[in-house]
Amino acid sequence: MIDILNHSAYRHLFLAQALSLLGSGLTTVALGLLAYQIAGSDAGLVLGTALAIKMIAYVVLGPIGAALSSRFRRGPFLVALDLVRAGFVCLLPFVTEIWQIYLLIFLFQACSAAFTPTFQATIPDLLPEERDYTRALSLSRLLYDLEQLASPALAGLLLSVMTFHGLFVGNALGFLASAALIVTASLPAQNPDAIVRSFRDRVSRGSWIYLKTPRLRGLLALSFAVSAAGSMVIVNTVVFVRDVLGGSERDVTLFYASAGLGSMLVALTLPRLLEHRPARPIMLAGGVLLSLSLCAGTVAETYLQALAAWCAIGIGTSMVMTPSGLLLRQSCHPEDRTDLFAAQFALSHACWLVAYPLAGWVATSFGMGVAFLTLAAGAATGLIAALILWPEHDPVELTHEHEDLVHEHPIPDDGHHQAIHPVQGDPSGQKHRHQKLRHSHTFIIDDHHTAWPRG
Repeated sequence: MIDILNHSAYRHLFLAQALSLLGSGLTTVALGLLAYQIAGSDAGLVLGTALAIKMIAYVVLGPIGAALSSRFRRGPFLVALDLVRAGFVCLLPFVTEIWQIYLLIFLFQACSAAFTPTFQATIPDLLPEERDYTRALSLSRLLYDLEQLASPALAGLLLSVMTFHGLFVGNALGFLASAALIVTASLPAQNPDAIVRSFRDRVSRGSWIYLKTPRLRGLLALSFAVSAAGSMVIVNTVVFVRDVLGGSERDVTLFYASAGLGSMLVALTLPRLLEHRPARPIMLAGGVLLSLSLCAGTVAETYLQALAAWCAIGIGTSMVMTPSGLLLRQSCHPEDRTDLFAAQFALSHACWLVAYPLAGWVATSFGMGVAFLTLAAGAATGLIAALILWPEHDPVELTHEHEDLVHEHPIPDDGHHQAIHPVQGDPSGQKHRHQKLRHSHTFIIDDHHTAWPRG
């Protein structure tokens, strides 16, 4: 898997992602300390609100950011966003009011909502071979898990020699280094769309393709299962370990590490498995494991049992999320890739926006056991929905029939426009008729395939 780093441009992007993630991890720690400095005992409420603002920014602004990215060259666009994020982070040490935290978090995450889908959509263009791309996805998943382990440790080391304000500076330096690496990478240009689309069309296009594609509707359902299980880990680990198990702060870090270790194990082994098996059964098995792990949490009475449940949640999460990029690449044309990645980014975070408050409210109001069962039911609901929405027979090529169609757009030189009939009297020369046709090819939702074939 490490061999993929021999690809120069991808290596630069991978290092840029690593520095960006590490810096963001440092800021998460520093933000908690800043909230406590300003709000005292209400710091938890401040952080919860900031987390909600982050999710809202992702859900609302992700597609808008993708639409904006289509109007700029990738490299300068990504570099500009890194520089702007570095500037926002540098302002955090000067915050004196809670509303200032909220404003800067929103602006910072708005930039991230544009950066992340554009960055993710660049990788399949750099690595067109599926084998290479699969390894890149696993390496990216591994990077996320390593960041969760490394950031708290590095933050603790730095806090021994500086104030928490220095962590914000560290994040800014990470973004600056990320921008420098992107500058030195030779990024492919975005594939131009043959049709000039309005900004409004670009904002909605990714979600339109996503929700019309059965395998992606299944991915969304499984994303809800991941958010249900993941919110239990993120929101309730501290309370579960300290109050239910009677553990220490060090024990809390062990539980987070256990979930990260499970995810890393899958990221290391999944590329070879995906070479021989389709993604669907692996991802569904991950959904089953998430549901069972949450149910196991209700009966976990010892540290080892609970740690095993947390590790299983990490395994299930990685089984679902690591192959998701393969589904997205398979389900769109290159020119629609950024829009589709942005739709996944926004819709998956919408699942987290539901699961986060649900996990906290149920645990606080009804106890940890009810929280486990409620979130297990949520994960099971996502799994069942995926089984229904994503058919077992999911070939790449489909035989389908086109009805007689008249529409208008610039006419590209492709397989769908070899036997068209221009409409007489059209001054633009772009209005044309497609006659009724039955044929077979790789099926992707686009302007000529607006609904998935039945059967």
